[in-house]
Amino acid sequence: HGIDVNYVGHPLLDAFKDLDSRKIESEKPIIAILPGSRKQEIATSLPIMMEVAKSFENYQFIIAGAPSISQDFYRHITQDSYIPILSNQTHALLKECKAAIVTSGTATLEAAILKVPQVVCYKTSSISYFLAKLVVKVKYIALVNLICDKEVVKELIQNDFNVDNLVNELNRILNKKNKTHIHSDYERMISLIGDEGASQRAAQAINLI
Repeated sequence: HGIDVNYVGHPLLDAFKDLDSRKIESEKPIIAILPGSRKQEIATSLPIMMEVAKSFENYQFIIAGAPSISQDFYRHITQDSYIPILSNQTHALLKECKAAIVTSGTATLEAAILKVPQVVCYKTSSISYFLAKLVVKVKYIALVNLICDKEVVKELIQNDFNVDNLVNELNRILNKKNKTHIHSDYERMISLIGDEGASQRAAQAINLI
């Protein structure tokens, strides 16, 4: 028997419709670091992401701090690094940056909707990754790639998530020649997830049940 399904779209499109206009000041173009929202993934990813900044002295790297994580936790990892941390301003940061390094999750979708070239990274323990591969059979981990069923954004997973690979991929997506192609793929992804008004359509669908 079939199940009646009413696809209403993705509410993130509504969230960005009224994105505030506050500006993030920087003398250099910005590269955003989005190391995740859980302490373990931040502790694993952030040191590698920060190391990359040494190869991009003409850019200002800024860390997007998750609302649930204290500045002290980030500073314990960043130590005396010059890289600033902006808590609870991820959307504003994405709106201003030239590229982003993103730990896999909803943030990859947010960056794509805001047309930000990105590299998606993910690393966990060998055992956890092995078990996940046994249970979950998907070609990609990034939501953008899963939706489009192709590698729209580069995924650096496990041992591939290292400084050299990340430097190479950042250089690639910062190249203006690739910008049109990236935007075209993002436009296709946005068309696949629907139009604005998802939250309103969801409410209407519930009322009809």
